[in-house]
Amino acid sequence: MIEEQAVVIAVNQELITVQSQVKSTCSSCQQVDTCGSGLVAKALPKRKLTLDLTTSLDVKVGDKVTLAIPESDLLQTAWQVYLWPLIGLILFSAIGQSLVQSQILPHEILAIIMGSLGGYLGYRIAGFRLKSSNQSLNLLPKIINVDAQNIPITEIIE
Repeated sequence: MIEEQAVVIAVNQELITVQSQVKSTCSSCQQVDTCGSGLVAKALPKRKLTLDLTTSLDVKVGDKVTLAIPESDLLQTAWQVYLWPLIGLILFSAIGQSLVQSQILPHEILAIIMGSLGGYLGYRIAGFRLKSSNQSLNLLPKIINVDAQNIPITEIIE
């Protein structure tokens, strides 16, 4: 499971809104002061990710929650999103190049266009496969732990 900490910022019956700090991996590197990516990461303001989730758990504004996504579903989605377009690009480029070599296509620009078309078709296939399966539902973050907001003792006594 891939986990992330978030804070509940709004509650509306079973619909809650959580906010999480987007982390850059550049902050943990030893070369952060000399690397161009690290300098850019330092210069940009910290971004926050906001999600609306449904839950039956009893949460309140200010509670910290742990969100999780199954790693296997994330990896399965990632390979499809990256590899289907790449497979389409390579396959259609090879077909286009062989058609140019056998002089069926008059110019190499048509082979390049065929390769681009194959990459686009691979992208569409990946999108269709993800929409048609229940896999996209598995990628929705689920709350696995709730850490209630700490209320100072002085507020309880008053």
